[in-house]
Amino acid sequence: MYNLLKGKRGIIFGALDENSIAWKTAERVHEEGGIFVLTNAPIAMRMGTINQLAEKTGSQIIPADATSTADLENLVEQAVEILGGKIDFVLHSIGMSVNVRKGNHYTDMNYDFTTKGWDVSAVSFHKVMQVLYKKDAMSEWGSIIALTYMAAQRVFPDYNDMADNKAYLESIARSFGYFFGRDKKVRVNTISQSPTPTTAGQGVKGFDGFISYAEKMSPLGNATAIDCANYAVAMFSDLTKRVTLQNLYNDGGFSNMGVSQDVIERFTN
Repeated sequence: MYNLLKGKRGIIFGALDENSIAWKTAERVHEEGGIFVLTNAPIAMRMGTINQLAEKTGSQIIPADATSTADLENLVEQAVEILGGKIDFVLHSIGMSVNVRKGNHYTDMNYDFTTKGWDVSAVSFHKVMQVLYKKDAMSEWGSIIALTYMAAQRVFPDYNDMADNKAYLESIARSFGYFFGRDKKVRVNTISQSPTPTTAGQGVKGFDGFISYAEKMSPLGNATAIDCANYAVAMFSDLTKRVTLQNLYNDGGFSNMGVSQDVIERFTN
């Protein structure tokens, strides 16, 4: 360990169970000396095992619906009080598609479900940042990260409307990141992660195919949840204090590949 985050305070959204990227990130932040509060929607907390993570990392849990401005205001106020100062880092690891859960095809979406999906998966990121911005709750040179996926740029048919949600998320990061950087000296970036076998990811139809295809396409293979956690730690640290408005690929090289020899051989008789 390098004590990269010693003395830094943060908020980590979305830790559900030990398979989640937010969970791994919380463990790594703790190992690097950072302190934080954990938060998730009340219903998600009942489904997961977040109390174990809180005990392991000496952290407090503050339930919050990330689509509720009132909940987020309470979260930020409590976090600043509990942690003893302004926030240095935030991880937004939230995503949900009701259409995916209900098995609705992209060409036959329920638009009420669509609205709920982008509110949870993308607009919540704007709400989080707006509350932090208005309350002046971030330290100078603080770092805000949201997790995204390559389907924001390329077609993955079974990823459904989550692809649209991620594209929206990335746009919010850039647009709000400009104002946060200009006015508060705060960095805002997204990390585009390899398909990762989290509880949420495994709910996508054909997910095993996503993983095996990406593994064969990527010269370094798929990035793991721990790889993503390490990247987030680097982005939270002072070593990256001039990096902002970026969509950062953590995918073993997949995003720059056209085709790999392994994939060619798979389809060659």
